[in-house]
Amino acid sequence: MSHWIEQTNIYHIYPLGFCGCEKFRSEFSGNGERGRILKVIEWIPHLKKMNFNAVYFGPVFESFEHGYDTTDYYTIDKRLGSNEDFAEVCAALHKNGIRVILDGVFNHVGRDHAAFKDLQQNGGNSRYKDWFAGVNFGGRSPYGDNFSYEGWNGHYNLVKLNLYNNEVVEHLFGAVKMWIEKWGIDGIRFDAADCLTEDFIRRIHRFTRELRPDFWLMGEIIHGQYNRWANGDMFDCVTNYQCYKGIYSSHNDRNYFEIAHSIEYQHGQYGNIYMYNFLDNHDVVRLMSVLKNPDHAECCYTMMYGMYGVPSVYYGSEFGIRGEKGRGEDADRAIRPCLDLDDIPDMNDKLMLHISELGAIRLSLPAVQSGSYAKMELKNQTFLFKRELNGEIVYFALNISDGDYTFRFSTSYGKLADRLSGRQFTVNGGNAEITVPKNKSMILVDGSAVQPVPEQKEIISSPKNEPVKEAPEAVQPAAEPAAPAVPLVPDKNNGIRGLGVPEGRKIVIGGHYRHFKGGEYVVLNVAKDHETCAEQAVYMQIHDKPMVWVRPLDMFLEDVDDHGNVKPRFELLND
Repeated sequence: MSHWIEQTNIYHIYPLGFCGCEKFRSEFSGNGERGRILKVIEWIPHLKKMNFNAVYFGPVFESFEHGYDTTDYYTIDKRLGSNEDFAEVCAALHKNGIRVILDGVFNHVGRDHAAFKDLQQNGGNSRYKDWFAGVNFGGRSPYGDNFSYEGWNGHYNLVKLNLYNNEVVEHLFGAVKMWIEKWGIDGIRFDAADCLTEDFIRRIHRFTRELRPDFWLMGEIIHGQYNRWANGDMFDCVTNYQCYKGIYSSHNDRNYFEIAHSIEYQHGQYGNIYMYNFLDNHDVVRLMSVLKNPDHAECCYTMMYGMYGVPSVYYGSEFGIRGEKGRGEDADRAIRPCLDLDDIPDMNDKLMLHISELGAIRLSLPAVQSGSYAKMELKNQTFLFKRELNGEIVYFALNISDGDYTFRFSTSYGKLADRLSGRQFTVNGGNAEITVPKNKSMILVDGSAVQPVPEQKEIISSPKNEPVKEAPEAVQPAAEPAAPAVPLVPDKNNGIRGLGVPEGRKIVIGGHYRHFKGGEYVVLNVAKDHETCAEQAVYMQIHDKPMVWVRPLDMFLEDVDDHGNVKPRFELLND
């Protein structure tokens, strides 16, 4: 049975960093300004341009410091805003077809949690003495408490909860119920999931399914057999740390055998477990800081979007920003920055467009969402694999060698088209020869019936610092595909006299065209004007800085009189 996660591209935000919050909750002055979390609404046009249709928020609840030391599961951290502010954010995301996933930190709480404060005050007489693991009144804690207790992974500022205590479980379940009913959240990522009891995971699986049958549960698992935690009774998904390491390492070592082995191992061991795939996150070095050759970044993202599972991009990494973990108390500060859309440092426009295109391609091709996987050709520096579903085949070709590389393979298609560049290739007798430039990738589909990018009911183009304009019919989460890859702007006629469309001339989706005045373009789709229903050609400029243009279809296809010379306004180069 299909699940909405298969049609999803996730954007991961660490809110306390993203919003530029104080390091400690006690440093927040509460100056009466609107909640900082409302900043997310300003980013919605960007999310839609990038084809993200879900946001996974790191910790948003009241805490002492970094969010993973929760002090109140029922209240948004004051540094971010209020519960009402977060409700506004969730409503805006949902209205724009973007689902909401929250971080559930259920293994431990911070020392400022009310139950722990009661234990500190009342000792053995506290009604909460059984809420925490390993409480022993015959010892002292590293913080000088008159009792000892178990801290997560030796961190005693993170007090481990006793998940065998039903009061604790009911306290957590009550919070989850509130998140679903108040904010309509669509899923939870479970922090330190390998430390949770299996009984707790099974219980929260049943509990959330009763509230919402399509609710999604993802566990943070770093090591071990993933199917121990991800199965029909527990999590739907786990963090794919094995392939996270395999992707960047195989590119750094120029050895695709490493990631190919990980992929095949997982398919053999875990079958249909839908992995949570990522290239970096709030705990690890940014991809652009770990890659030896930054030119390999595009291939890394193509690999991640092409793998079985849901892709997730950590905020800012779509711009190619860097960030390395430091040492000491501020070790994570560099990988959890505050970002302003108007001032992204060293923005990599090319990488951003590439990721946007990957998102659009994935949303439009069911075979990439949930198709089977098969390796076709594997060498140290080149890799060809395919995804297939119900007769639809998509080929992923990657090349990190020192020069162009030609893949030769058999295919049932008579023509192939690269969804990334728009180039088309003729197949001779079922044998394809596709040359991929160095440090590039291609996503090849049936060239005779190129799949369009997801259709948009209405083109929404909002400046990044203005409120998002809603389409006439507000969409529900994931009910409508994401917006086009980049903002659409009108083209102009430039005063050239059109002579009409020659008989039989048709537009080729994915076709590579040259304008009669120069400049090359790829056709992305044919759209309809919302008011007149007139057909519009939607095409992307590839000869210069990437831009997307719109003009009437008949104007795109017509011949023009260029100072006495009759020629197509746009000439198809790869028919």
